[in-house]
Amino acid sequence: MKRWSGIAIVLTVVVAVAWHSGNAFSQAAGGWVTLFDGKNLDQWNTIGDANWRLEGGLVVADKGSGFLVSKGSYGDFQVKAEFWVNDDANSGIFIRCADPQKVDSKTCYEVNVYDKRPEPEYGTGAIVDVAKVVPMPKAGGKWNTYEITAQGDHLVVVLNGVKTVDVRDSKHKNGVLGLQYGQGVVKDAGVVKFRKVEIKPL
Repeated sequence: MKRWSGIAIVLTVVVAVAWHSGNAFSQAAGGWVTLFDGKNLDQWNTIGDANWRLEGGLVVADKGSGFLVSKGSYGDFQVKAEFWVNDDANSGIFIRCADPQKVDSKTCYEVNVYDKRPEPEYGTGAIVDVAKVVPMPKAGGKWNTYEITAQGDHLVVVLNGVKTVDVRDSKHKNGVLGLQYGQGVVKDAGVVKFRKVEIKPL
């Protein structure tokens, strides 16, 4: 009897291990890599003086000006980011930044989050100086999801399930990501929160 009990235990362990391995493989097969999950900023460096901090599973900034810059560099990819801003916030997701110490709309593609931008055609939903958005969608006061695809010279931006940009541009081919807290119309009036950032190399 003991022998059969031992065999049953071994079989149970083997089945459990096989299921776990298969499950892990299916998750990995999706190709998504978590860059921020609310627990730490291990995948990011900071530049500038924005007061980034972890609060209740979020990374938050509301003073200064600067960026969280990914430690990894990416060429062709999809990125998904969940963010919250108030109406005054100036933020954005910068992609393919060749110099991790110099992040701006000239050295990267700036997928903007700025409801009160003086030139609204390059505000929220646009890629600054590359692809306009008219009318400009608003992100303030709610949780939003950006889905950004960069494959070769093809750039697509989707905000909350609605495509805002579909453009061809080849200025920037590879580089780091940057999450921005910037000065808006009123200094230190904005609040920026990110709760999840994932990337899938293509």
